Amino acid sequence: MKRAFLGMTLVIAFLPLTCGMAVAADKVTVLYDAFGDSKQLTKDWGFSVLVEHDGKRILFDSGNNAEIFEHNAKVLGIDLAKIDFAVISHRHSDHATGLKHLLKANPTVTVYVPADGANGFGGMPVPPPFFRPDASLPEKMRYFGGMPPEHLNSGKLYDTGNFVLVSKLTEVAPGIFVVPTVSQKKGTLELPELTLAIKRPNGLLLVDGCSHAGIEVILEAASAIDPRTEIVFGGLHLVTTPVEEIDTLVTNLQTKWKVQRIAPGHCTGEPAFAKLQKAFGERYVYAGLGAVVELN
Repeated sequence: MKRAFLGMTLVIAFLPLTCGMAVAADKVTVLYDAFGDSKQLTKDWGFSVLVEHDGKRILFDSGNNAEIFEHNAKVLGIDLAKIDFAVISHRHSDHATGLKHLLKANPTVTVYVPADGANGFGGMPVPPPFFRPDASLPEKMRYFGGMPPEHLNSGKLYDTGNFVLVSKLTEVAPGIFVVPTVSQKKGTLELPELTLAIKRPNGLLLVDGCSHAGIEVILEAASAIDPRTEIVFGGLHLVTTPVEEIDTLVTNLQTKWKVQRIAPGHCTGEPAFAKLQKAFGERYVYAGLGAVVELN
């Protein structure tokens, strides 16, 4: 592993674990987060990364503020008009607000989003049983006068954008998947979320938004693609988790799931940063705002 500072970005390159195999480099650039040492980039609570794999440029999440997202992308020299597609992990504003700028820069870009009628991306059909018709009511008290339309879709907050709603494990390009999970935890109950999974020779490159369902649930879902995990990027939602539970999770990541490298950010939380760094040692990858992580 080598580290070098190029201007304000941190470049971390990893040598391949597989001998004698030529592997094209993958790269992850952190566009949005609340920690980092760059003086040119603007920190804010939220998350966004650019993932480059096999000639594809994939935007994962878009941060909390469209102006900050635009600024950081420009400073990092990222042309959003050349994004091949985007993935928005979930509907929370600290992951989705930058779409306002993305859709100005790239109005027709395909955006993969969770199949969730409340997400504002539109297109989710409202099932007829939702209305629970009661014929005893007078017509003026009944939805659509007792004659609801056969097809009724949720509205959307964006005038442009090719939104694709995802409800099952989907291969969106060769070796590139979006993995849906649903939170069963208090505070985010039933919240759908997408994880980006890229199949590499030594396992999966996973990018999480907030891991609301729990990183272990995500790892289990992603194991349908490959049971090996090379590296995990993004938020693990441990910012308020008791220290004892963090300790157990860190152990499980190493022993049960055999995660090879960890690059936490966003809502992982400072106590978890410290414990993960201690546990993973040289296999802990710094991924603050402006970091560029190369995987060969």
